[in-house]
Amino acid sequence: MSINVGDIIPLGEFNCIHWTPELENNLACGVPSKVSTDDWKGKKVVLFAVPGAFTPTCHTNHLPPFLQKYDEFKAKGVDIIAVVAANDVFVMSGWGRYEGLQDKILTLSDTDAKWSSALGLSVDLSAVGFGTRTARYAMVIDDLVVKYFGREPARGVTVSGADAVLAAL
Repeated sequence: MSINVGDIIPLGEFNCIHWTPELENNLACGVPSKVSTDDWKGKKVVLFAVPGAFTPTCHTNHLPPFLQKYDEFKAKGVDIIAVVAANDVFVMSGWGRYEGLQDKILTLSDTDAKWSSALGLSVDLSAVGFGTRTARYAMVIDDLVVKYFGREPARGVTVSGADAVLAAL
């Protein structure tokens, strides 16, 4: 399956550790919970995917602009901004804390890139020791309907970056 603009996103469930003030203590781990795509009914969601938390492009070029432009996304009616990767829920939470996301951007764990694979949006990075990961992509989802979709055609951040997504809103 490949997702396209106009499609309704399929049901998916992610692991997430929602930010709480207790997580400011680096020894706290938080409590994992589930986030379902059904939770996004009636909402405008910006979802972007990265191959890996703390990896060079994801950590320095992809995630930070979404946080820096958070107010611009909110001004355009975005209810939820979420980043998804195949990393485990604790790594995603730790990355979010390191980046200072707090409750602005959800960090979602797509274990084994299961949901991304179902959409045709996984990538085999076994050659570099990463295994199956999420491809680098972004979507604007409005009431579960894909309004914008950009999958990176090559290395780097262009169509899945904050500026491209903002321009599409």
